[in-house]
Amino acid sequence: MCEDVDNGVVSAVESVGNSFVEHAHSFLMVLKNFLTWKHLFQFIGALVVITLLWVIYRLVLKGIKKLPEKKVNSQYSLIIQRAWRYIFYIAVVFYILSLFGVKLSAIWGAAGIAGVAIGFASQTSVSNIISGLFVLTEGSMKIGDTIIVGGITGIVDSINLISIRVHTYDNEMVRIPNSTIISTNLMNKSYHQTRRLTLGVSVSYDTDMRTALEVLSKAPSLCPTVISEPAPAVWFDGFGESGINMTVAVWFESKNFIQTKNDLYIAIKTVFDEAGISIPFNQLDVKIKNE
Repeated sequence: MCEDVDNGVVSAVESVGNSFVEHAHSFLMVLKNFLTWKHLFQFIGALVVITLLWVIYRLVLKGIKKLPEKKVNSQYSLIIQRAWRYIFYIAVVFYILSLFGVKLSAIWGAAGIAGVAIGFASQTSVSNIISGLFVLTEGSMKIGDTIIVGGITGIVDSINLISIRVHTYDNEMVRIPNSTIISTNLMNKSYHQTRRLTLGVSVSYDTDMRTALEVLSKAPSLCPTVISEPAPAVWFDGFGESGINMTVAVWFESKNFIQTKNDLYIAIKTVFDEAGISIPFNQLDVKIKNE
């Protein structure tokens, strides 16, 4: 019985050994057939072609980055760079596939079928991509602009095909889908180089109205960031419950918003104090009756 077991073990070992030898021989034959001068030249040729494509890609990309701002602004430059990068990657992939005998017609057919399937499976992403094309080409914003979308105020950090990224004044990152930007109102605070600021203030009813106009008109001149054209304006805005409402409007460069607003508040208080004009506020009079 022991001899039968030993014979079985030996047979199993011989079978495994023969199988290994056969697989090793097959692998060596495949390797021998592959390692030919023809394949070696094809491999060297492929490296040369890919290297040339890479050199052309880098040269064109460098040229795009050097385009003057007057001809192509930074936003359109980024769009062109991304498009050129995608073209390069697709060209390299198609070339490598062609080396393995993959027909491009089959790739296009498979891509069409896959595109339809993906389109039905991810309609939201496709909608964002289509919206992203409009956002990128419309030019309604650029990196560094301050925008308001859906109650979110932030500074644009990046504009992509799917979404844009902004950071708020609290330095929180917010991702906004492009479909949201297309379907809602977008307010760009930095689109124009200059913008207007209007502030409201009240004066007491015992103040001479002409004097109030004259005094308030001096406030913009105390603000260094206020520009002279268009000229500042001051007007009455109605009779309130506790005082006469007035409005002052000034123009300034968009980048100076915070400084202009602070300076204008300080200037209004300064000119009113110097002229003895009081700003009314609600007061509560409490009378205690002694019995």
